[in-house]
Amino acid sequence: MGTVAAKDAGTEPVPLDEIDRRIIAELTRDGRMSVTQVAENVHISRAHAYTRIARLTGEGVLSRFTALVDPIKAGLRSSAYVTLKLKQDAWRELRDQLGAIPEVHHVALVGGDFDVILLVRAVDNIDLRRVIFDQLQSMPGVLDTQTFLVFEDLDTR
Repeated sequence: MGTVAAKDAGTEPVPLDEIDRRIIAELTRDGRMSVTQVAENVHISRAHAYTRIARLTGEGVLSRFTALVDPIKAGLRSSAYVTLKLKQDAWRELRDQLGAIPEVHHVALVGGDFDVILLVRAVDNIDLRRVIFDQLQSMPGVLDTQTFLVFEDLDTR
């Protein structure tokens, strides 16, 4: 939460075969799955699964293992997607600042009517308002914001 991973635009995709894709699917479904369980589910040896997972991690295909948190149960009862319009040269300066805000859970540079979209999660609407008005709108380089409240989250994975 709160970190922005800058992608290297010159990176080529890693060639993946069917076994790699099945391993990725298993770990996407349950990042805590043991190597033994991955091997059983994919029908390969434990050593083969271990080697494949190590290669996928080393090549950056698997970048981290994380827990999915239910925001409501974690006390984050107010969520919104917030779009930002930026001054033309502000992105590089702002991306680390945006990622450092604990309530910002996702940052994406996008094309279209706005430049950046954020997923912001807060304890309540007062806290959400504080993040948007006091932190986001006051950042140099932010020209405009729009806020879209989230009424319900669906986990599709």
